[in-house]
Amino acid sequence: MADTGVVETLLQRIEKVDGGVDSLEVAASLGVDHQVIVGAVKSLQALGDIISAELRSSKHWELTEEGSEIAEQGSHEARVFSSIPLEGLLQAELMKLSFGKIGFSKAMSNKWIRLDKSHEGGPRIFRTVESIKDQVRERLLLVKQGNAAQLDEKEKNELKKRKLLAEVTVKSYWITKGNSFSTTVTKQETDLTPEMITTGSWKEKKFKQYNFEAMGVAPDCGHLHPLMKVRTQFRQIFLEMGFCEMPTNNYVESSFWNFDSLFQPQQHPARDQHDTFFLSDPPLTRGFPPEYLERVKKVHSEGGYGSQGYNYDWKIEEAQKNILRTHTTAVSARMLYKLAQQKFTPVKYFSIDRVFRNETLDATHLAEFNQIEGVVADYGLTLGDLMGVLHQFFTKLGLKKWVEVGNSGVFRPEMLLPMGLPEDVSVIAWGLSLERPTMIKYGINNIRELVGHKVNLQMVYDSPICRLDS
Repeated sequence: MADTGVVETLLQRIEKVDGGVDSLEVAASLGVDHQVIVGAVKSLQALGDIISAELRSSKHWELTEEGSEIAEQGSHEARVFSSIPLEGLLQAELMKLSFGKIGFSKAMSNKWIRLDKSHEGGPRIFRTVESIKDQVRERLLLVKQGNAAQLDEKEKNELKKRKLLAEVTVKSYWITKGNSFSTTVTKQETDLTPEMITTGSWKEKKFKQYNFEAMGVAPDCGHLHPLMKVRTQFRQIFLEMGFCEMPTNNYVESSFWNFDSLFQPQQHPARDQHDTFFLSDPPLTRGFPPEYLERVKKVHSEGGYGSQGYNYDWKIEEAQKNILRTHTTAVSARMLYKLAQQKFTPVKYFSIDRVFRNETLDATHLAEFNQIEGVVADYGLTLGDLMGVLHQFFTKLGLKKWVEVGNSGVFRPEMLLPMGLPEDVSVIAWGLSLERPTMIKYGINNIRELVGHKVNLQMVYDSPICRLDS
């Protein structure tokens, strides 16, 4: 309940008048914030028909912070005029003043000053009139004194355009006596206690009316982040299409599996430090499959399987470097190599997990993000099969027309054949980020509001269940 003293004072004010009182006037006379009186009104309304309160609104003009400063010290243009001595002032010196830039422009428009660009020693400003009248300050003082009605609409709008004046809507209550009006307020009980029942004192108590329409207190519980909600939907789509999830629990990867196994040359720009995070401890990985390693080395440096390769000196030291994986395709490479070591059967794999890139941070890029990847391996797959799978996948996402949301393609023979896969087996794949569709789904424009230390936890709490329009 509101402060008892304020409540009693408010009731006494209402008793002394016939028509009623305004909450703003009461707050001003008592020297308290208006919200204190509003709280007292709400408390009295909760007790029954003690008072009647009608919400009213009115508009009035107020000075902004800059407007208050000008009302006290003068307008920018007037201060510029006062700062210029009879012999003039260098423009560079004037611009050092806090009011110089704005005041110079306005004073020039008013033809109070002139600029001599050819003056010896640099551009110099001179007065063109002996005295001025600071009408801007005079108008603001009228508003400050409560005489805004003396200004016409054009004058008000000019001050508003300069952000010196603002039209404010003020809400207040017109308070009158209710049918059960009384200057004394008895606190109503909210709980029926065992002691009241035992002693019988409940018969003399006045209980607050129970509000059956009041909302209950929300239980404390955890909440899924929007990324996790959208991830669940993507995962469900893959499972419905018969895909198996790949194990992606290794953020640290060797350059061999991340780059070399994918037939990416060691001099490729993506392998530089400005694109990739390299580990210092441990810096290297050893223990690659020796026969497979030799085949990868050969196809890079000499060619093979119908390819001429890249014809460069492939180095094991470069392949051994440990990195934070730049894509989950490194996991796909491991899974396809594992598949090649047994009798081939067609497979459909997918993964959704974290990857890392040394990106420049902005509204749409972070140094880490989640990649969604799908891979299909079977005999005789073509680009048409890829288009068919993509059509089914994105139809389930709710996309009714072709738009560019990710990358896709067919893995090259130089990648697949060294693994030991049959020559007539093709692998199609596609990938996209998880963050971009999540931002679109929840109307988020800056990725830093979705991931990272700037995330508003209330957004996580309030975000609705994700249902893709499939």
